[in-house]
Amino acid sequence: MENEEVDEVKKTQILEARARSISHNVRCTECGTQSIEESQADIAILLRKLIRDELRSGKSDKEIYSNLEDRFGETILYKPNFDMQTAALWLSPFLVAGAAAGVWAYNRYRQKTNVHIMALNLVRGVPLTPREKETMLDILTPPPSQGRTSSWLKRWRGQ
Repeated sequence: MENEEVDEVKKTQILEARARSISHNVRCTECGTQSIEESQADIAILLRKLIRDELRSGKSDKEIYSNLEDRFGETILYKPNFDMQTAALWLSPFLVAGAAAGVWAYNRYRQKTNVHIMALNLVRGVPLTPREKETMLDILTPPPSQGRTSSWLKRWRGQ
């Protein structure tokens, strides 16, 4: 008897967890910015009840999402399907990252070629502009020395 009650409680908890999971992924048609789980609009309450009823009748999550999408359109789901209409939405982060990498690579290439052109101009005897001179000095000047080694290091080495 107890096992049956425990099984029934577990089934109810699993059903409730599935219903909440689905409700979190469905947009409230009245609010637009909240899921039906968070919204207190009348339509959200009705949709939550509809989802629980369909789960009790044995429908899968995919079937419920499909029914909601058929009734209310694709905008009711927070995760739109990947198709030709939404491809730009899904691929835009990769396109922006690729464009940024291309701009960065072009600037690096252009910077290197400018240094080479300046060096060629020096060899040819073409005078450099003050900015070009400053850039060449920055590139050709070695970094300052880090100073002398500390006294404890000399003692440790035996000097």
